[in-house]
Amino acid sequence: MSHLSITPLSSALGAQISGIDISQPLNLEQRDAIEQALLKHQVLFFRDQPITPQQQARFAANFGDLHIHPIYPNVPEQPQVLILDTAVTDVRDNAIWHTDVTFLPTPAMGAVLSAKLLPEFGGDTLWASGIAAYEALSAPMKNLLEGLTATHDFTRSFPLERYGNTPEALAQWEEARRKNPPLSHPVIRTHPVSGRRSLFVNEGFTSKINELSETESEAILKLLFAHATRPEFTIRWRWQKDDVAFWDNRVTQHYAVDDYRPARRVMQRATVLGDVPFFR
Repeated sequence: MSHLSITPLSSALGAQISGIDISQPLNLEQRDAIEQALLKHQVLFFRDQPITPQQQARFAANFGDLHIHPIYPNVPEQPQVLILDTAVTDVRDNAIWHTDVTFLPTPAMGAVLSAKLLPEFGGDTLWASGIAAYEALSAPMKNLLEGLTATHDFTRSFPLERYGNTPEALAQWEEARRKNPPLSHPVIRTHPVSGRRSLFVNEGFTSKINELSETESEAILKLLFAHATRPEFTIRWRWQKDDVAFWDNRVTQHYAVDDYRPARRVMQRATVLGDVPFFR
């Protein structure tokens, strides 16, 4: 096996991985080493990995079952790989801090994102550590939040007015909405492997804290959204073509900076399903 090199990028999260070709099947030692790095660093970056959609799906499937997105277009021959192409799809919902598909009963464990076409400048992505954000909260705030639940709603990032404006799109949106009604997850989530606690609310999908009044919920969520994305809890990645990022979606959120228009940006993502969030 080739030597896997791990270079941490910040104290909160992020590491660059080298010494491995992820276009090739992983052996058990490689898979376990990547998983352990992910648990420790929360988001991993691989430079110069020109993978096909089939190779991307195979790599992601080492870590769980793959999700087929209800709205975004996908690679026809590999539907588990979705396409984020600014020339085709309105991707404004990525230019907001969000954790992927928390509208599912079993939100994503992680995601593998591959850079296919990049603008000349701009188009960076930021990640934030929910673990670092939780650990920085005061003891009284932790006590307040522990045991609370929040509603996650598909329509916050996929509103009807943007995703239902043709008969075909409307039918797709209505089917996605029917299959993904609002549901609740704990505000503080316990990582199912490491046991560490993390904030688990995000501006992209979280609509309210269920046990609070509307006014209280709005105030607390506003505070948590701002707190979770403080610069010291984040890392910013400047993409190069064929970069790949793999993040732990259970304890992070991310933001794709929309600062490159009218240039085009094309990314492909394979999403790994996780488990039911819990707190203990």
